[in-house]
Amino acid sequence: MAEEAARRAVAELPLLRTAAGPRDREGWAPRLKEEYRALIQYVENNKRADNDWFRLESNAEGTRWFGKCWYVHELLKYEFAIEFDIPVTYPSTAPEIAIPELDGKTAKMYRGGKICLSDHFKPLWARNVPKFGLAHLMALGLGPWLAVEIPDLVAKGIIQHKEK
Repeated sequence: MAEEAARRAVAELPLLRTAAGPRDREGWAPRLKEEYRALIQYVENNKRADNDWFRLESNAEGTRWFGKCWYVHELLKYEFAIEFDIPVTYPSTAPEIAIPELDGKTAKMYRGGKICLSDHFKPLWARNVPKFGLAHLMALGLGPWLAVEIPDLVAKGIIQHKEK
């Protein structure tokens, strides 16, 4: 069911066309506009579906992103700061999202709190370069990761709701 919901969410996202990264002075601005359009569309779609779960913003160059994400489990909202940099080889290489406060709390995470997306998401990203962007990263990367990891971390007592 969750997989089908993810497919529907992604099907409603615009595919990106510009194959440019931050090193491409001419192509980065149009790519960044496409990224913002797709992110705005994704957030609007989520709000309409009562599934609002993240906020993102970037530095002026669009190379460093940061914000908040949250996951509701058993009617309790767990909120986390997120951050990532756009790799110099973007869009060929997907960004690595970090949730610093969860660093070391799960095996599905690398040093520095970077979430593990290598098995499922990165091959999908590679097949869809340059059509996938940051909205796809959120929908197919961070969203499913949170859905699997947060309930597990709560069940194991590794994380607790802030009000407890």
